[in-house]
Amino acid sequence: MGVTTLVLGGARSGKSRHAQALAESAGGPLTFVATAQGFDDEMRDRIARHRADRDARWHTVEAPTDLAAALRAADAPGATILVDCLTLWTSNLLLADADIPAACDALLAALADARATVILVANEVGWGIVPDNALARAFRDAAGIVNQRVAAAVPRVHLIVAGLPLVLKEPPR
Repeated sequence: MGVTTLVLGGARSGKSRHAQALAESAGGPLTFVATAQGFDDEMRDRIARHRADRDARWHTVEAPTDLAAALRAADAPGATILVDCLTLWTSNLLLADADIPAACDALLAALADARATVILVANEVGWGIVPDNALARAFRDAAGIVNQRVAAAVPRVHLIVAGLPLVLKEPPR
């Protein structure tokens, strides 16, 4: 059985790089579950740069909304699954007017059943100013609740600040 790790951090903090290094050090077949959608040129370029950072060992799965199903499909003993990122997934659900608590329940159930090592990346969005519009506030609130629920459920949580990992939670030894 693998261990699930949540890697949190601000924008450009180094969380994806840290998560990828954790995944590659875990060994086994590597699956990257991408939640980003390339709606504009800048995002398409960002996705292409992230893809270029991964070598041929990686298999990529696109899962903008049905993350639980993607985790279950990639799950196998000895495998490693990297999800980047829960924040975009939450945004996709919000914009699709999906039931975010139900989707989070499904994600947590898939994580509880996982035999693979799973590494989840998420942005810590609660340290900024209060957004000036209802949609941005709803997003910030939903992302914060998803992060809290996942952090409570998984055995390992790392916070990345300026490229440096801070261990917030580790499984008992």
